[in-house]
Amino acid sequence: MSTEYGADQIQILEGLEAVRKRPGMYIGSTSIRGLHHLVYEIVDNSVDEALAGFCNTIDVTINKGDTITVVDNGRGIPIGINHKAGKPAVEVVFTVLHAGGKFGGGGYKVSGGLHGVGASVVNALSEWLEVTIYKEGKVYKQRYERGKVMYPLKVVGECSLEKTGTSVTFKPDAEIFEETVFDFGTLKQRLREIAFLTKNLKIVLHDNRGEEEKVREFHYEGGIKEFVGYLNKSKEALYPEIIYCEGTKDDVYVEVALQHNDSYNESCYSFVNNITTPEGGTHLAGFRNALTKTFNDYARNNKLLKESEQNLSGEDIREGMTAIVSIKIGEPQFEGQTKQKLGNSEARGAVDSIVSEQLTYFLEQNPQVAKIILEKSIMAQRAREAARKARDLTRRKTALDGMSLPGKLADCTEKNPENCEIYIVEGDSAGGSAKSARSRATQAILPLRGKILNVEKARLDKIYGNAEIKAMITAFGTGIHEDFDISKLRYNKIIIMTDADVDGAHISTLLLTFLYRFMPDLIKEGHVYMAQPPLYKLEKNKKVWYAYSDEELNQILLEVGRDNNNKIQRYKGLGEMDADQLWETTMDPEKRILKRVTMDDCDPEIDVVFTTLMGDKVEPRREFIEENAIYVKNLDV
Repeated sequence: MSTEYGADQIQILEGLEAVRKRPGMYIGSTSIRGLHHLVYEIVDNSVDEALAGFCNTIDVTINKGDTITVVDNGRGIPIGINHKAGKPAVEVVFTVLHAGGKFGGGGYKVSGGLHGVGASVVNALSEWLEVTIYKEGKVYKQRYERGKVMYPLKVVGECSLEKTGTSVTFKPDAEIFEETVFDFGTLKQRLREIAFLTKNLKIVLHDNRGEEEKVREFHYEGGIKEFVGYLNKSKEALYPEIIYCEGTKDDVYVEVALQHNDSYNESCYSFVNNITTPEGGTHLAGFRNALTKTFNDYARNNKLLKESEQNLSGEDIREGMTAIVSIKIGEPQFEGQTKQKLGNSEARGAVDSIVSEQLTYFLEQNPQVAKIILEKSIMAQRAREAARKARDLTRRKTALDGMSLPGKLADCTEKNPENCEIYIVEGDSAGGSAKSARSRATQAILPLRGKILNVEKARLDKIYGNAEIKAMITAFGTGIHEDFDISKLRYNKIIIMTDADVDGAHISTLLLTFLYRFMPDLIKEGHVYMAQPPLYKLEKNKKVWYAYSDEELNQILLEVGRDNNNKIQRYKGLGEMDADQLWETTMDPEKRILKRVTMDDCDPEIDVVFTTLMGDKVEPRREFIEENAIYVKNLDV
């Protein structure tokens, strides 16, 4: 059978057809992440109105049936005829790719939105979308189905002359998305972030799907200063002030807020026109340069560093620092398709200049705060030197260097990392069963004794000195922190296997904290997994079933019948299983259940969760547990 390839086989995708054909190109994916991205695109249009000074309130509602309504009190999308297209401007915005006030420089000075494709892409990927505009005393409406106009823009009512704004309601298309149920928590996090980054903008999130309406309101007059306070709420701030720098240079509006706390981790987040830049870029480079130079100059001028002592590194000064760097710029140039890294050279100069000047002034006005920060930085410098010596011992050497893998590691024989996996197992007894159960060719076992160090409360030198952590670093082969090199990873899968009880959950959290803080790329690139051992074993008439949840046990009981012949065992720990059972239920690649650990690039909320759970403050931890207790299943107390 021959397949023709001629002029007529070249497809021309008209308008929004291209979006429906390749949705991932426009919103990243058709997973739950892409679904929520639709909401952000519509919200971003309203935020652009707020940044332009015309809107101060945005309401986002999850309606019954998982439709979304976004309402703002901006000027309302223009309803006049766009002469180039011969249609009302609003219809152009919702039906033509790359149309909108953010192209051509006239409508908005700065704007967010992923590549400015917003409204039309949401329309293309919705089963239906309705837009209502309040303008000049009239209410206008238009409806679209899968991107197609259902009727011309029409007047459907009247409103007061003062009332202006836009309301958009849409239903995501189940033909496109794998999942069409919105998660309140996911929307809450992103909308809170947008409100922090746009001071004085009020965003209200409603969820009308339950019996009672859930409402969260986000409104921060202090903007990113309040953002830093929020991120530091589970930590002990070293000084009460949040240092704030603000100004405009070369048409770049710069805002920076920072505060040091008693932790040893740097938490710095950068944004351009409210879009997160996980890989930083010129604005972040300008901030770091200003910070390092200003603190070293101050330390030298005030004799806090002796002449014989070397300068503090940026890393020393940033230890325990929470910072937000947010800029607004007319023509942002991003490297790569996903807007991960800013490339504008003028952004570097603007941030460097504004932060250097205002931070110098702040330190001179607040010598006590300057002294606290510099004392912590000098301690960090000493610890870094001690850590460097310890690190040299833990770096994975070649056979010639004579440093062997940890003694308790039962390594696999396969040499291609692609085919290898390592189980991090709680306790020696479970480790023994796992060693007997494993497939020696591809599965390595590293048993850990007791609970590992809580890295949230420890400096690098102490971390390098911890035997259990040292064993993991050596086994993985990648090094950590600035030495990290993912190409040296010895196992494609790192599988955390702990008991399904409170202690097991704590050990898992300690391990995840370590990986998140020192090897985050292992999580980002999908190498970290949680094993799912069964909770129950059911025996009946010499047959055996395993259940991984209460629901699954009930399902099995429905099938086999509930009677006195049922022998149900509730597993408290891995040690209760013999090697065969452990293999069959938890380690056999053909039958086991693994949960992959994932994280968004540069999500401040992840940082908040780890410091809340693993930090010293009790109150935020109690609030977190109370708020999230409803999601906990199968945890023995």
